[in-house]
Amino acid sequence: MASPIDDKMSPAERRAGVSLASIFALRMLGLFLILPVFAVHAHGMPGGDNAALVGMAIGAYGLTQAFLQIPFGTASDRFGRKPVIIFGLVLFVIGSMVAALAEDVQMVIVGRVIQGAGAISAAVTALAADLTRDQHRTKVMAMIGSSIGLVFAVSMVAAPLLYSLIGMSGLFWLTAVLAAAAIFTVIFIVPAAPPVPRAIGRFSEVLGNGQLMRLNFGVFALHLMQTAMWVLVPAGLVQAGLPMAEHWKVYLPAVLVSFVVMVPAIIMAEKKGAMKRVFNSAIALLLLVQVGLYLEGDAGMWPLAILLTLFFVAFNVLEATQPSWISRIAPPHAKGTALGIYNTLQSLGLFLGGALGGWLVQHVGPGSVSLLGGGLAVVWLVLASGMVAPVPRRVAAA
Repeated sequence: MASPIDDKMSPAERRAGVSLASIFALRMLGLFLILPVFAVHAHGMPGGDNAALVGMAIGAYGLTQAFLQIPFGTASDRFGRKPVIIFGLVLFVIGSMVAALAEDVQMVIVGRVIQGAGAISAAVTALAADLTRDQHRTKVMAMIGSSIGLVFAVSMVAAPLLYSLIGMSGLFWLTAVLAAAAIFTVIFIVPAAPPVPRAIGRFSEVLGNGQLMRLNFGVFALHLMQTAMWVLVPAGLVQAGLPMAEHWKVYLPAVLVSFVVMVPAIIMAEKKGAMKRVFNSAIALLLLVQVGLYLEGDAGMWPLAILLTLFFVAFNVLEATQPSWISRIAPPHAKGTALGIYNTLQSLGLFLGGALGGWLVQHVGPGSVSLLGGGLAVVWLVLASGMVAPVPRRVAAA
């Protein structure tokens, strides 16, 4: 029988969760601050009249992330989590400085490529798994996933104001400072990492695991839907009469409400052994959102706000449960490799969501984006229905 203390996170686990979530938040805030303002700013730079170059400056980060997530995750299995995370953050600082000093769009692209080379997501997630027990891992992953959603909402509010005060160069310098603060957090605040097996996980162990590959498809579909939605939502809000500068009035409440709903869902998944039920319900909610976006079209601001809130609920639940699930079923010596492949598919989804979503809007029509998202959600729901939820060790031993 499990002891009562098993139901509470230890101080070390709480510290690990908060500090690792802050590393994600500091890094992602610097990235998100650029998104709402760079396309407009680029018009005043040499090369800024080339839409392809501007798009590359925005998306280059995701491409290099996709290529390097697996090497960084595998390296964290071989050399330890913290050294790999610090190395990646140093690259991120260097890339931010290059972009801050850039005088044309081409040099910004170079900076963004270097930023993306610091592909630490898999190593950070693996470290979170190393520092937490099974029964609390989803809570820590929820902290990390929620921090990303929160800083996205904050960036939508803060970016225009900061841009008016310090300019684009200042935003890139701020990004460098935030990444440096993340390095400080890794060294001095994150608990000491336990030793990991000094072996390199074989790709065949991950690629041949049907459970892991279904989760990999899931994160690809989730982030493709997420990015593709932002091709439609801002324009829909403007069309509904809400100026771009006031979109935060929809984004921020949507994210905050989603947190309130997400917490009991995560608690139920963990304490009631309802991981699969909560997981599949979140995917079904994504499908509902995509159907709603297709049917509502330009119906108005309130339908969009409600659908966006429902999306964030599903997104945050899935962002918490998927990496936790992977960390439980991956071979211990290949945990970083498994999470590296997972984060690679995540980065590919982010990149393709924007590129494919934009192409579909231009050549087929806005409704095609929602149809694509709905189709992916249906396939994902079918695949997820055949999965077996991991059982926390304390439950198995009880």
